[in-house]
Amino acid sequence: MSDRLATRTPTGPAAPRHPALRAAARLRLTTGYVLLLTVTASWLASQGHSERARFVRHNSSNVHHMEVGKWWTLFTSGLVVDGVPAWLGIAAVAVVLGLAEWRWGPARAGAVFVFGHLGATLLTEGSMWVMVTARIPGALSRARDVGISYGLVATGACLLALGPRPLRRYGLAVLALALAAVWALDQQLADAGHLVALGLGVLASHTAWLRTRALAPH
Repeated sequence: MSDRLATRTPTGPAAPRHPALRAAARLRLTTGYVLLLTVTASWLASQGHSERARFVRHNSSNVHHMEVGKWWTLFTSGLVVDGVPAWLGIAAVAVVLGLAEWRWGPARAGAVFVFGHLGATLLTEGSMWVMVTARIPGALSRARDVGISYGLVATGACLLALGPRPLRRYGLAVLALALAAVWALDQQLADAGHLVALGLGVLASHTAWLRTRALAPH
């Protein structure tokens, strides 16, 4: 009995054995956001067309909502995958935000994503507000503006800007050209916002708070 006690060593909480569970435990921010997007997408898929349209309308971060004080739409607009199939958008978040969290930690990855989402939204909607105020034809105060793409583009651009030299030189250029081509073809406000988000991601990559973590050995 004493020999058994002598060889027994104290252990902490057992770590998840499955690789997917270990990754989820390390990438808590990404896992939580992906689950939230999945729940929202599943709920919307179960609703009728009018209810889905109503949800998107009430959660769009447009000029009208800013003017009436519905600033919370700046955040709730990021709960909807729009413009692409929900599974594709959620998978993109899992990959891009997950890689950022793996490299920089949850605080920095979340800060870059939110900075891109909020910054691009405020700048594009601010431009729209100027157009509405100046009564420029085509300006819409109640435009549909939801989605994850601003934060996603900013985070992806920041990852490229802090990556190896080939990614910085060619990856960013390819991404910028692709986004510029989409904007030139469609000329939608969101397309311009993607270019703004790319610039914000590159700007974030130059902050000491992020570079010191990104360049640290892992």
